[in-house]
Amino acid sequence: MKVLKVVAEGLTTSFRYPHFMLGIHPTFEMPPPATIYGHICSALGEWAKPDGLEFAYHFTHHGSFDDVEHVHILASSTGTLPGTKIPKVMEGAVNPFKRRMLFKPRLVLYLNKPEWEYAFKSPYYPVVLGRSQDLFTYTSVSVVELERVSQAYFEHTLAPYQTMLLMGRGYVTLMPRYLDYENGRQPTFARYVILNRRINYTEFIHYEDRPENSDFWVDPTSPQVENAHLGLWFHKFVGEYDDQPRLA
Repeated sequence: MKVLKVVAEGLTTSFRYPHFMLGIHPTFEMPPPATIYGHICSALGEWAKPDGLEFAYHFTHHGSFDDVEHVHILASSTGTLPGTKIPKVMEGAVNPFKRRMLFKPRLVLYLNKPEWEYAFKSPYYPVVLGRSQDLFTYTSVSVVELERVSQAYFEHTLAPYQTMLLMGRGYVTLMPRYLDYENGRQPTFARYVILNRRINYTEFIHYEDRPENSDFWVDPTSPQVENAHLGLWFHKFVGEYDDQPRLA
């Protein structure tokens, strides 16, 4: 399968939890699917149709730290400015808060759209990932042909929720999957597994009553570890997705 492989690097980034505003803004350890969708559309210069669009990625950083930002809260006011006849229009307050940042992030993005190579070699908008001020640069844009093999390792990636039953690694988090801009930015959320450590397929948990699927897409240009290449889990932005909790 031919895919587009894009390597993007930056100095800082942050992926804020959408429902958390209590004096500190934590960050997801990896970019949510909705962030990836916005990043793709930024390169294209238009809203891409999400149907049939799939992505996989490998995301790393060099640690995290807290930064201090300020929110300016404005409110309507009446009267005039002190000592003048100039009417007050707005008054407000400056509220500081801490934001967790990721240092030196690196994203290797795989898309099932090799025909979009032109867009990432000459992106329509400035390249950012996360906040609008988190500038990135594309250090590599190419088309690679993935291989379907029985041996692979997985690391620093976003895995489907149900793989938690097979790996016993990583942790589950609820992420924004897609924002529907044609419907008032209606969000869709889904559960994913953030896999921040390496695991080889030979370490997967096997069940007698379940058929095994031992074929994986791998990037043959990735580093080889124990005779295996980097495995890729592809995700969709819309459509059916099984993230319902169940016992093994």
